[in-house]
Amino acid sequence: VLDVIGSFASRQFVAFLITGSFAALVNFLSRVLYNQWVSFSSAVILAYVTGMVTAYILAKAFVFTASQQSMRHSAVWFVLVNLVAVMQTWLISMALAHYLLPAMGVKHFVLELAHAVGFAVPVFTSFLGHKYWSFRAYLR
Repeated sequence: VLDVIGSFASRQFVAFLITGSFAALVNFLSRVLYNQWVSFSSAVILAYVTGMVTAYILAKAFVFTASQQSMRHSAVWFVLVNLVAVMQTWLISMALAHYLLPAMGVKHFVLELAHAVGFAVPVFTSFLGHKYWSFRAYLR
């Protein structure tokens, strides 16, 4: 438990936040670009993939540099961890927007608050997933 808590106070976690933020920006900006040629729905999917590829490359190069995983192994786990993160984001956002925030009397910016919290929570679980599965430092 202390190892997990200490992970969030590490240089590695800060690097994860920085590279992940950059990948999120790539996701957002690439959606705008893709939307010049394809529908919004398709652009969102293409942008998500673009952001995930960017995040993978940056995480491998700057965050989890001691990883000994093969590219195939780390890429599969990276996608799986991100799928869990998307599900977390959706579930938390929906629960907050439709149940918790209204029950607390919140009336303004409900969707924005719900999405912000839903988007933030998986940062922690994703970091742990990538650290211990996607880019494990030592093979077991």
